[in-house]
Amino acid sequence: MPVVALNGINLSYHVEGEGDLVVMVMGTGSPGRVWHAHQAPALREAGFRVATLDNRGIPPTDECASGMTIEDLVGDVAALVESLGGRAHVVGTSMGARVTQELALARPDLVSKAVMLATAGRNDAVQSALSHGERALHDQGITLPARYYAAVNAVLNLSPATLRDPVGVRDWLDVFEFTGSAVGKGVRAQLELNDFDDRLDAYRAITVPCLVVGFADDRVLPAHLAREVADAIPGARYEEVADAGHFGFLEQPEAVNRLLVDFLTG
Repeated sequence: MPVVALNGINLSYHVEGEGDLVVMVMGTGSPGRVWHAHQAPALREAGFRVATLDNRGIPPTDECASGMTIEDLVGDVAALVESLGGRAHVVGTSMGARVTQELALARPDLVSKAVMLATAGRNDAVQSALSHGERALHDQGITLPARYYAAVNAVLNLSPATLRDPVGVRDWLDVFEFTGSAVGKGVRAQLELNDFDDRLDAYRAITVPCLVVGFADDRVLPAHLAREVADAIPGARYEEVADAGHFGFLEQPEAVNRLLVDFLTG
């Protein structure tokens, strides 16, 4: 993956395919390569050129441990789009969805269509409590036992349908146990972005065609928060994926890929 100087940092990204450009923005703590499990291949097969990036905070992109704002991440994606040709469809999930909707608002000249998965336009009490708790664990030097962390992560991020599958859930638990609860300095800086003001009124000024996707069993950012974003954006389309938690794009990739391809090719 090339690393280039953009928007005042060193930014790591990857591009594959031919056709109209789609830039994909991942959520908190995750590298851009997560998109390559399911969504990036489907979009390439549909005839798109697909760019994924490691957000600031995720090495080899600069960690920016001293802090960052959502505007910084928006500027990073804007600079990448400009460097790759000047206009793109943009897809984001969770924190990446917030980046996507803020980019659509601030730089509609760069965004052909926007897709936001598992998003929100405001904080709610549970999300805020989870975020504060996660930061407190890190700041107090507490590392959760790996098996316990894996179980909590599974309950928070996966749907009951996935949790009922004894083989599938074991695979997920292994992944979560391997990653562990410790976070690097850059991810710790990203966690600060979970505190934000209500942006729903601002999103009424978005003019870019938008698809908002909620995941029916999302406990981290419940689907009603995604629907609020769709309701705020004029003309936005809202879809909800069943049997999907916060990681619904990984749990139900075929359903999510169909929505992406249908919207971006329509």
